[in-house]
Amino acid sequence: MNPQDQIRLELLTANMQNIKKEFPWQNVNVTRLAALLYALEGKEAPAEAIRNSYNMLKENTSRFSMFRNMAAIAISSMLSLHGDQETQLQRTLSVYEQLKQDGFKASEYLVIAAYEIAANTAPNQHIHTIERMKAFYEGMKQHHRFLTNRDDYIFAAMLGLSDIDPVVGVERMEQLHLSLKLEFRNSNSLQSLTQVLVLGGENRDTLDRLLLLRELLKDRDLRMDKQYTLSSLGVLALLPADPKVMIDDIAEVYAYLHEQKGFTRWSLNKEQRLLYTAALVASRNIDEARQDVLTSNLTTNITNIIIAQQTAMIAAVTAGAAASSSASG
Repeated sequence: MNPQDQIRLELLTANMQNIKKEFPWQNVNVTRLAALLYALEGKEAPAEAIRNSYNMLKENTSRFSMFRNMAAIAISSMLSLHGDQETQLQRTLSVYEQLKQDGFKASEYLVIAAYEIAANTAPNQHIHTIERMKAFYEGMKQHHRFLTNRDDYIFAAMLGLSDIDPVVGVERMEQLHLSLKLEFRNSNSLQSLTQVLVLGGENRDTLDRLLLLRELLKDRDLRMDKQYTLSSLGVLALLPADPKVMIDDIAEVYAYLHEQKGFTRWSLNKEQRLLYTAALVASRNIDEARQDVLTSNLTTNITNIIIAQQTAMIAAVTAGAAASSSASG
């Protein structure tokens, strides 16, 4: 196994147990995600720091705020990784209110979209970024009225943060949608895939890599062409690594994770486990690509790929946690 993958796997499993002890009543899917956010940074998760961010979040929001729902631990973890947590929280709350005033509906997805805008733009750029986000969202809605919903807020925000022209970006998403719907059927997951590909700056080889990776994974009984994993498959297709080597890495990481407490077949399903596997392998490949960026032929925006990967995870796990909670209720 790649040494960096091994290190991050050990961090992930240790972080999971550490955060679970600090927040025993929180949905386990979301505590896993918090553990991943720290593992991707190559850091141990300090439960006390996350608790402090969580308490600050509670002090600054009402009891029925969306910030108190399933997104709470994810946002608290993201805040704890930030240098100025209080300022970042206030900016996030401000962006969230601006988004609602602009017609976006309250949800965990909007909470995370607000965080990303606040974390990646100066305050004087918030309104401009929100306008771009709305242009992307409304453009997607025009093409796919029934597919476009609150679960598209995060990628709409990521696209708003990019330098992609909204008209050009939406049109390219539609072209990709038409090209790929016979392969992956017309679905929410296909829309997420097209968002990732446009955000990452796909080129003429990306779609060939996408289909090759799908088949190689299928041969290993590790299918990623499903509801929550398809966008992560898109992230992998954007990376410059050798597909066969990347599949070997995924198989090794998956097998290791399958044996770890909190990640076994009794704790989460195969699709969820593949989400964590893909995030770890993609993150390490992104780091390696960045180190060689001056001599590499990489044409995608590395920063946007990192954001796309993490937000895809947040979106999928938050939605899964909410569905799990609703079903158990």
